[in-house]
Amino acid sequence: MSRSKSITVCILFVLLVTGLHGCANKTVRKMEVTAYCGCGECCNWERGSWLYLKLDFWNKYISKGKYAGRPYSGLTASGTKPHEPQPGLFSINSITHFWMIPFRIIFPWLWFSHDGTIAADTRYHKFGTRMYVPGYGYGVIEDRGGAIKGPNRLDLFYSSHSDALKWGRKHINVTIYK
Repeated sequence: MSRSKSITVCILFVLLVTGLHGCANKTVRKMEVTAYCGCGECCNWERGSWLYLKLDFWNKYISKGKYAGRPYSGLTASGTKPHEPQPGLFSINSITHFWMIPFRIIFPWLWFSHDGTIAADTRYHKFGTRMYVPGYGYGVIEDRGGAIKGPNRLDLFYSSHSDALKWGRKHINVTIYK
């Protein structure tokens, strides 16, 4: 075999192996990770508008920032409803929480795992970027936060305020999938 053919075969082999293992498709970065929920304290909204003397308490209005006074929809910046990651039927969580297996078998929407919502600075990480955060699980960037600035900051969505406070502020290695 000639030298050029050997080099070509080696290059193709390396490309095939790295493509199968995904080495070129993921990076690990140390990031500062905080948490938020959809409450008024975390998302700067309040019930009722002062324009109506707070009598329309069933409506939510943004209370701070450049959109103050506008109705609050509860949607992310990409237009989706935020959610926590959910483990599926075939996951490690089914082994550690075996009592959930009957529920996951009965209800089809629990068969598959679902990624959680992550807020990041979209100048550095685009909407739809998938990440793995240890202790939280897989998530997709669907939101941007007012205080989330820079390439090394993330904000994780939790459905309860107490869970978000329990998470606190952590500096951990996050895997980013391109």
